[in-house]
Amino acid sequence: MARKVGYIVGSLSKDSINRVLSACLIAVAPDDLDFTEIPIGDLPLYNRDLDGDYPASATALKDAINASDAILFITPEYNRSIPGPLKNAIDWASRPWGQNSFDHMPAGVIGASVGAIGTAVGQQTLRLCLSFCNARQMTAPEAYIQFDPEVYLASGEVTDETSKEFLTSYMQEFRDHVERVLTVLPRN
Repeated sequence: MARKVGYIVGSLSKDSINRVLSACLIAVAPDDLDFTEIPIGDLPLYNRDLDGDYPASATALKDAINASDAILFITPEYNRSIPGPLKNAIDWASRPWGQNSFDHMPAGVIGASVGAIGTAVGQQTLRLCLSFCNARQMTAPEAYIQFDPEVYLASGEVTDETSKEFLTSYMQEFRDHVERVLTVLPRN
């Protein structure tokens, strides 16, 4: 049975290197994972005053997460943290209180930057948020990708064999993590 994986790219840029990384990850993923991007660009800023009357874009976000078997976050690091739009999406998806879409959700975190530490600090910030939201995170392997446009192509091709093997292994581990979590905590 194919597992439905919603993926969220933390950058809103159409030319995001993390969007390129998402194409590369999908290209090397096991065949029994079916990917759908969950967009976050149209969300208004989270405001608790709207908890009783969620905007359509926030409802669509929650519906897309709830329709997924797992979530994969592919995100840049901004100022040693996560991008504002990503934090905003997490706030919408985890509210109103008692209706947290991430509760027991299998989740993976990965990201790319041009810097040598490849989103390490931003990923730790994201993991803190996901821990509070009770997401079931894959904790290993960690993956901090130093982006090289000659290695990671927008078509999804990975030209360096060692990098391709690492991403393939990461996605196999993600698949195995999803299966383990869903065996114990099945989604409705």
